[in-house]
Amino acid sequence: MSDSATNDRSPKTDDLRPMTEVQMAQERAFIKSLEEECQTYWDMVEVGDELSRVLDLTPELVILYADAVEDFNPWFEGWKMNTWRIEGTSPFGGAIVPPLLVSHFVLSVQFDHTKPFAIGSIHTYHNTELIEPIPVGTQVRITTKAIDKYEKRGRRYVRHEVLVTDENNGTLYIREVRDILSL
Repeated sequence: MSDSATNDRSPKTDDLRPMTEVQMAQERAFIKSLEEECQTYWDMVEVGDELSRVLDLTPELVILYADAVEDFNPWFEGWKMNTWRIEGTSPFGGAIVPPLLVSHFVLSVQFDHTKPFAIGSIHTYHNTELIEPIPVGTQVRITTKAIDKYEKRGRRYVRHEVLVTDENNGTLYIREVRDILSL
C-alpha cells in the first residue's frame, strides 16, 4: 500500500456501516443533488402559490402520533387491545384527532416535492386556530397558500395560510398562519 493511501483519512461510504445497498444509493444521490444549483425558498415561492394534499387520519396514525408525543388522552383512542377498532369516546362524540397532529404534515404540503429542496429555510412563526375537532377516520385536505413575502431587518420571509378541511363535506377544522425565514 502506498503512503498516500495509508494517510488518506477521508471517510468512505463503507466506513458508515451498517448501510444497505439502497441506503448507499440514496446517500450517493443526495450528495450528487447538492452539486445542483439550489434556490432559496424566497426564490422558489410566489405570492398566490397554492399546494394541497389529502391525508387519511386513520386510528393507526392517531395512535402512532399520540404514542410518539406521549399524549395518552382517552379522547384519541379509537381502538383497544385485542379489538381492531372501536368508536372511541370524547365530549364531541367519538374519538378525535390530537389537535396538532395535522400540523406536523403541513410541511409535506408546503414544500413542492416536484422541485429541488430549498436551502436555508427556518420556520419562524406559527399561529394555529382550532375551529372544530376532527373525528378519527376523517379524510382531510391540507391546503397551503403563499399570502405574503416581506423583509424585516434585512431578512426575507414567506407567509403561508394553511386550511385543513374535510375532503368529503368541506368542514373547516384548522386555520394556520406560518412564516418561513429564507436565508
